Amino acid sequence: MPDGLHDVAVVIPTILRPSLVRAVRSVFSQDHAGRIQVLIGIDRPRGDVSLLDTLSRECPPHVTLTIFDPGYSTSRRHGGFYTNYYGGALRTILSYAANSRYVAYLDDDDWWGRGHLSSLLSAIRNQHWAFSYRWLTDRETGWPICRDEWDSVGPGAGVNLESLGGFVSPSCLMLDKDVCHFVLPVWSLAAYPDGSGEDRLVFRELLKRPRGATGRYTCHYEISREVQAHRHHAREFALRRIGWVEDRSQIAEIVRLLEEASAAITGGDSDAAASGCRRALAVSPHHPRALYLLALALFRAGNSFEAFTHISHALEADDRDPDILTLWSEISRNSRIAP
Repeated sequence: MPDGLHDVAVVIPTILRPSLVRAVRSVFSQDHAGRIQVLIGIDRPRGDVSLLDTLSRECPPHVTLTIFDPGYSTSRRHGGFYTNYYGGALRTILSYAANSRYVAYLDDDDWWGRGHLSSLLSAIRNQHWAFSYRWLTDRETGWPICRDEWDSVGPGAGVNLESLGGFVSPSCLMLDKDVCHFVLPVWSLAAYPDGSGEDRLVFRELLKRPRGATGRYTCHYEISREVQAHRHHAREFALRRIGWVEDRSQIAEIVRLLEEASAAITGGDSDAAASGCRRALAVSPHHPRALYLLALALFRAGNSFEAFTHISHALEADDRDPDILTLWSEISRNSRIAP
C-alpha cells in the first residue's frame, strides 16, 4: 500500500450536535489497530465548535482527524446547490477526499461497537460493499430497545423489500471506492421533495453490486419517541413485548429493580439480585446493566456458564461499559470459557 493511505476512512457529516463526541469516540475505540482517518464535514454549524477541540485532544496516534468546514452549506435547504437537505454534498466530497480505498459512514447521532470497522473490513474482501446490522436505541434513556430485525436488514429482506428491495442505513455501510467510484455522487441527491432519501438512492445503486455482511449488530441507531411511534417500529416492539418504549412509567420500575439488585449483590444475596434482574429483563430484555448484574450474581453463585451467556449479551448491547468488559474477561478467564 502506498505511503499515506489509511486502512479505512470514516465520513461523518454534522451540524455539531453534542452527540458528535460520542460518535467520534466510538471510532477512536475501535479494535482495528491499523490507520483510521476520520473526516468530519460541517454543513451548517448549530452546536459548539469547541467539540472539535475536545476531539482533537482525544484523537489517538493511529487516527487522523480531518475537519472540512467550507463556511457555507452545500444543501439547497440552506442556499446551496444540492438537493439533499441533510448535508448537501458533504458525504460525496468527504468520500472522495478520504485517503483510503475503504470508506465507512457514521451519522453524528449514532455510534459503533468496538468491532464494527474490523468486521466490515473482513466482510468487504472481494466485494464492492459491506454492511453490518444495528441496534435500535432509545434517545432519552440511552438504553438498547432491541436489534433491528425489520428495517436496516440488507438486500432482499425487511419492511422495505417491496418498495426498495431491502435497505441498509448509512451508519452500517462500508464502500470500496475502487469499484463504487460513481456511486459516491448519489449521496448529494434527494429522492423525495422534502430533501430526504439520499440513503435510498445509494442503496438502489449498491443493490446492483456484490456485497458482504458482517452478521453482527455493531451499529447503534438512536431513535426519538416520534420515530419509535412509526407504524412498523411500533408493531415490531409490540410483537417483542417491549412495552416500556410506549409506557414510560416502566422506566422507573426498571431503575428501582436494578438498584435493589445492586444492593442485594453488595449484601451477598445473589438469589434476590438475580430475581430482580430477571424481572427487569422481562420488561427490557436487552438492558446492559440488568444483564451485567444478573451475570455477576450468577457468577458469584457459581453458575459460570449461564453468567457467561448474559455477560456476552451485555457486551454486544454495550461494549463501552468498563464493568461489563471487566466481568466478561473475569468469567472467560476463571471459567476457561473460550471468548
